Amino acid sequence: MKLSTRDAVSYFARPDPDKTGILIYGADAMRVALKRQQLLAALLGKEAEEEMRLTRLNGGDLRKDPALLLDAVKAVGFFPGPRAAFVQEANENTAPAILTALADWQPGDAQIIVTAGALKPTSKLRKAFEAHPNAYAAGIYDNPPTRAEIETTLAETGLALPTGDVMAALSDLAQAIDPGDFRQTIEKLALYKLHDPAPISLQDIAACAPTSTEADVDDVLMVVAEARAHEIGPMMQKLIAQGANPVGLCIGAMRHFRALHRAACDTSGRPTIFGPNRDRMLAQSRKWGAAKLETALTVLMDTDLQLRSAGQHAPGMALVERAFIRLAMLAPR
Repeated sequence: MKLSTRDAVSYFARPDPDKTGILIYGADAMRVALKRQQLLAALLGKEAEEEMRLTRLNGGDLRKDPALLLDAVKAVGFFPGPRAAFVQEANENTAPAILTALADWQPGDAQIIVTAGALKPTSKLRKAFEAHPNAYAAGIYDNPPTRAEIETTLAETGLALPTGDVMAALSDLAQAIDPGDFRQTIEKLALYKLHDPAPISLQDIAACAPTSTEADVDDVLMVVAEARAHEIGPMMQKLIAQGANPVGLCIGAMRHFRALHRAACDTSGRPTIFGPNRDRMLAQSRKWGAAKLETALTVLMDTDLQLRSAGQHAPGMALVERAFIRLAMLAPR
């Protein structure tokens, strides 16, 4: 069965111990690893490795000896509790061994947990897990963390759920940095607030957040929002040389302009924007206004859809650069 993004969030937090298994796949290895860690911890508990209830297998080893997985699935544990056989770095070469284990799985066997990179819809692995009546397939995409995922991360580290400006600041931070860095920041925040009963504040976040988060990306977004169109080309060339990802750039731009829009729509007189460029962004929000910022967000969302379209053949960075130039020309002078 195929898990939607929304359903996957709740399943990773509370996996079903009676399922045959799950395939977790995606282009971002860090995001896949974080979801796999969350699922295994929720499924098996913290003592699984010590109690030998978790067997780790590498895709390369499985290609050499396909029987390894089925042996791990059928092995009888010495300790009570759920068991799992985890295959990492799986691909189409490991599919025969995994499909055999899926077909031979019986209630009471160890769950089959498989992680892989980006898989096409025609992949044997994807098709097998999606068609299986008692197993799941979950794709992990390069989307910013949802509010539910941020709340889950906070709960796992024992932090109370913040509200208002503080939650908005965490959402902005989650979209500005890599998922692994965000997880480390939350863990650092939990240590920072240890034995401190006061709610999380913006000052707490600023003290724990990475000191430099995609500075070059922030620089080009400042250029775009301040209508300096002639500077966009050279800065994009620099980002291309550094290996920047077009989808990541587009997501960063949407995060930036959403923050501007939220500030432009604020009626409290105290609009909140988190980050080192706060004063400049507040000035940008006043200059743009809510209506033009909504147009800018529409341009960025259309660009994001083009980048993710299966039939898209134009270079991704060229699409992003064109969108940035359109925004800079749209900006009020």
